[in-house]
Amino acid sequence: MSGVQGRVALVTGAAQGIGAAVATRLAKDGAAVGVLDLQPDAARAVADEIAAAGGRAIGLGADVSKREQVQAAVDQLAREFGGLHILVNNAGVLRDNLLFKMSDDDWTIVMDVHVRGAFLCSQIAQKHMVEAKYGRIICMSSTSALGNRGQANYSTAKAGLQGLTKTLAIELGPFGVTANAIAPGFIETAMTKATAERIGMTIEQMREGTASVVPVRRGGLPDDIANAVAFFAAEESGYVTGQVLYVDGGRGLV
Repeated sequence: MSGVQGRVALVTGAAQGIGAAVATRLAKDGAAVGVLDLQPDAARAVADEIAAAGGRAIGLGADVSKREQVQAAVDQLAREFGGLHILVNNAGVLRDNLLFKMSDDDWTIVMDVHVRGAFLCSQIAQKHMVEAKYGRIICMSSTSALGNRGQANYSTAKAGLQGLTKTLAIELGPFGVTANAIAPGFIETAMTKATAERIGMTIEQMREGTASVVPVRRGGLPDDIANAVAFFAAEESGYVTGQVLYVDGGRGLV
């Protein structure tokens, strides 16, 4: 399989957790990777780890909600590796609260990072993809897109990403560009650890609680999501577009 061999990928929010796992997997599979994060030093650290393992990567710093910063990062990546073929819109933040407690800032920052960020990155990246007549855009949604207590902002943003993904698939399909979304369930990361602590649980308790109710009887790991990204990003997946893949251990079945 050709997979992503020889392609250039940009992964946002890639300094830790799911993003770092995705960047590492794509590099392992043969792509040159831009590791983009709000924290440039952390992004460079992940890129250095990828390079030490024999891959090609560059660390990039940008706030995905700022057009000029995204443009500069994409320009730098394209200069370094000669183009851009794969975009993974993974950058995200949490500002959880019940509706009557949620502030304007809680709402706005989540929308800016998740939705505006994915819009800007996709709009800027697609120019390279359309020119190359090849591209893969993958947006990170969530099972919270179906609704989740205390996450009016996050749930709305993640549902919005599914609508954006399907629209990108329609508009960009004629130019050889596919767009798909992944909706993770519980995935053990620093973000879910913080969520567990916020609601008075340990990450171990959250993991065990998930394992007790999902059919596969375990919690999810960043590599589970990276595997799904690798599928959507592959050259052979060119007839798959506009889809939302729920990677949740079968939680939706019970």
